[in-house]
Amino acid sequence: MIRVIGVSGSPHRHGNTETLLDAFLEGARGAGAEVEKVVLSTFAYTPCRGCNLCHRTGICVVKDDAVSLLERMAEADVLAVASPIYSMGVTAELKGLIDRAQYLWARRFVTNTLDYSPDHLARHRGVFLATAGSDWPGVFDASYPVVRALFSGLGFEYEENLVYDEMDRHGGVRGHPTALVEAAAAGRRAVETLEARQ
Repeated sequence: MIRVIGVSGSPHRHGNTETLLDAFLEGARGAGAEVEKVVLSTFAYTPCRGCNLCHRTGICVVKDDAVSLLERMAEADVLAVASPIYSMGVTAELKGLIDRAQYLWARRFVTNTLDYSPDHLARHRGVFLATAGSDWPGVFDASYPVVRALFSGLGFEYEENLVYDEMDRHGGVRGHPTALVEAAAAGRRAVETLEARQ
């Protein structure tokens, strides 16, 4: 069975971004996947200390929820990461977790103890979902490389962006004419694509 994990980086429970993620997960569930939602605001972890000890050992020395959570995420077949846009970037909750994945970067590019084959990447798909209140040009642009870094460290091919601006004008994601339907369709598609590759 395809396993899908959705990660909500929003500190606002059941708001626009989590609702969009829920639609994606429902689509995946409808396609037969095992689905789990992770809400980052319910976990306890600190930002990266920048100590660089992981560059020598490949291990993060900070003992909290971050590493076990990242390793659970890495075990999924589809990883959907969701964040509202705050100050033109992802939330502090999500950015803090991404920074804590530095030990994975160290394993790949410093200690050379971690690698992902093309076959592995083809079977692990990453999707980014985001909402923004405004319609400023480029409002999502700063978030893409940050999310790409997370997917790369965890061994996921960055498959798709589902991003929706003008939430203020629409009165929220439920008022958007296509967002929830498209998110559900993307969840189904992610699962069906992997099933076709097995």
